[in-house]
Amino acid sequence: MQTRNIKVALRDGEMGAYLALPDRAPAGAIIAIMEIWGVNDTMRHHAHEFAQAGFLCLVPDLFWRQEPGIQITDKTQEEWNKAFSLYQGFNVEKGVDDLKATLAALRKHPVCTGKVGSVGYCLGGKLAYLMATRTDADANVGYYGVGIQDSLGEAKNIKKALMLHVAAKDQFVPPEAQAKIKEALKSNSLVTIHGYAEQDHAFARVGGQHYDKTAADQANGRTAEFFKKHLA
Repeated sequence: MQTRNIKVALRDGEMGAYLALPDRAPAGAIIAIMEIWGVNDTMRHHAHEFAQAGFLCLVPDLFWRQEPGIQITDKTQEEWNKAFSLYQGFNVEKGVDDLKATLAALRKHPVCTGKVGSVGYCLGGKLAYLMATRTDADANVGYYGVGIQDSLGEAKNIKKALMLHVAAKDQFVPPEAQAKIKEALKSNSLVTIHGYAEQDHAFARVGGQHYDKTAADQANGRTAEFFKKHLA
């Protein structure tokens, strides 16, 4: 596995990103979409796992317009305040545009087979859903996506496989929001929703307050098989 920091050319600037390359090429590619903590150790860990599984993985710095290079943790109140400030100031439309540019760039990467999927966590979970509704990404996975219920009018646009991991006790996605998501997507055969009955938000964030290894391993295993199937 090789890793490095790169730049993704956009129409209105350059966005930093962290790239992890697999040992074998060509390979399918995955855009790993960050939580509200930026491109931190957690996101690099995800990128390494996907590269070790045989995928090219890129983590774009979606907060670059606000403050490039953010990489904080969930360990202090000051960091929580910073993360929520960035989240509240984040422009979703421009973020999706940046992800579209990332998708196009990855498809042209010499290591890539041309097949590209996305996986997102928290904020990234919603963005992965929007990748399914607004782009032709080959497969998309959302972990505990926040705010998906507000974009269900776009569900009719899903044309490629989508997998959602939903934490039943998610403090940021209340039961009524989860019910709306499940109801809106239940008739689409391209969508698979996995529920985790006893889990809270960010159960797959290693070292996080709600990390649960059993549930995380189960979700990550399902994600790996999903990408092997759709990005082969």
